[in-house]
Amino acid sequence: MFLPDEPVHAERAKLMNPVVLAFVGDAVYTLCVRQRLALASGEKTGALNKRASEKVSAHGQSAALDAILPRLTEEEADIFRRGRNAKKPTKSKNATVGEYVRSTGFEALIGFLYLTGRAARIEELFFQEELS
Repeated sequence: MFLPDEPVHAERAKLMNPVVLAFVGDAVYTLCVRQRLALASGEKTGALNKRASEKVSAHGQSAALDAILPRLTEEEADIFRRGRNAKKPTKSKNATVGEYVRSTGFEALIGFLYLTGRAARIEELFFQEELS
């Protein structure tokens, strides 16, 4: 996974709006999922897109979150809660309110980890098992 040229110091990243962290995290998670699917499959792009959409949807992210919540550090749990509780400018059309707020927290956590140069932690939390 590529990383920023110069990682952001954790204290600076913690001061960022959690919705901005989620904005970055959404892009990073989508890229990671697409990369893994492309490398692990000989499927055509239509099938890959369908599988990726299931994983990166609010519903898919909320489900993935259940698997990692018990393994979060205190710092990571704080970032997740800030993202989950942040006021969002939009509403989801295809997810419950609960799934949507959880997915925003999920994305904020990924954005925080990415911006602070912790790609190995993203791998450890979200991609240890192969995408099925």
